[in-house]
Amino acid sequence: MILHLPLDLYLLLITVSSNLGIAIKKEKRPPQTLSRGWGDDITWVQTYEEGLFHAQKSNKPLMVIHHLEDCQYCQALKKVFAQNEEIQEMAQNNFVMLNLMHETTDKNLSPDGKYVPRIMFVDPSLTVRADITGRYSNRLYTYEPQDLPVLIENMKKALRLMQAEL
Repeated sequence: MILHLPLDLYLLLITVSSNLGIAIKKEKRPPQTLSRGWGDDITWVQTYEEGLFHAQKSNKPLMVIHHLEDCQYCQALKKVFAQNEEIQEMAQNNFVMLNLMHETTDKNLSPDGKYVPRIMFVDPSLTVRADITGRYSNRLYTYEPQDLPVLIENMKKALRLMQAEL
């Protein structure tokens, strides 16, 4: 019986230390933020309603990015979006930003269907700018990684249209 005690104690120590190691590893993961990888330096709103409120209050356009975590096209766009300094700077300073992984109740945000990725702009008067489109006729509001120059131009267009209509 005395021989079993050191063995039992040894097994207990191994169990506790391995569980402690697992707990420590779990804590080292970075916390999930509202950016979801689209740009950690950007201030993101949590809901469409919050985005509309801030767009109106700050007099900045709202940029809504519809995406899904398991969509390869969304992931590819997210990667180049997050790495592009011009987009990140404009998003950070000139837009109210929202990325959604679910649809909203506003049907104006899906004028040609509920596909992802889809990027829409809403001006401070709360008008969805269906006239700001990407380059694809079958998915007007989608962008692919090579379409970043089009997206940058559309972001600038959203800002120009807003200024012209004030």
